[in-house]
Amino acid sequence: MNPTVTATTAAAPPAKLAEQVYTALKAELHDFHWVAGDRFSEAEIGQRLGVSRTPVREALLRLRNEGFLGVEAKTGWFVRPIDFAHLDELYDLRIVLEQASVARLVARADDPPALEALKAAWLVPAAERLSDAKAVGALDERFHATLVAAAGNGEIARVHQEVTDRIRIVRRLDFTRADRIEATYLEHAKILRAVIQRKADAAALLLKSHIEQSKAEVRKITLHQLHEARQRLREG
Repeated sequence: MNPTVTATTAAAPPAKLAEQVYTALKAELHDFHWVAGDRFSEAEIGQRLGVSRTPVREALLRLRNEGFLGVEAKTGWFVRPIDFAHLDELYDLRIVLEQASVARLVARADDPPALEALKAAWLVPAAERLSDAKAVGALDERFHATLVAAAGNGEIARVHQEVTDRIRIVRRLDFTRADRIEATYLEHAKILRAVIQRKADAAALLLKSHIEQSKAEVRKITLHQLHEARQRLREG
């Protein structure tokens, strides 16, 4: 039973309750509680979360519209297979948004305060690096989101956040392997130094290479790897 949902069910308005169910289920998808092919019913979800079927149905429909779930008349709800072609498009959009943001950052006369937090997180000795997959995944998202937000274009930041939400379900797999965590630290450090040193071309190339490598890693994901990742996260 999920305390994020059940702790407030008695007093929560219907719209807020549906939002809580949506948030809880999406978090479970991102943490590989569910993987492609898994099936379930609205009644099962409602019983587990301690809510009625109405907010569950609203949350599931929202996740279906976002491409995470599908539904069939006789067999119920299921987790959709990963759409790699669509993920490629989202990663390509990331490159466009982040390169545009970095160009704006490099053109500034001074560093925005937000960059100090990135330095503290990524320009650290190897012994001080994080190793937990979920923690590194969250830190990685903050790195890219901070670069974009620091550039000062709110609409670019908004679209970038939407892209981040859509790719999170596979992006976090990148950090279940120690070699990918090490590569992320090294690549982020290079990007950050290029920005600080106002090397626009180098920053753009490094950023593009970094994101394209992540996209290539995503292409290697198999259903077996998804199940393995779920097992590792449950054990770890």
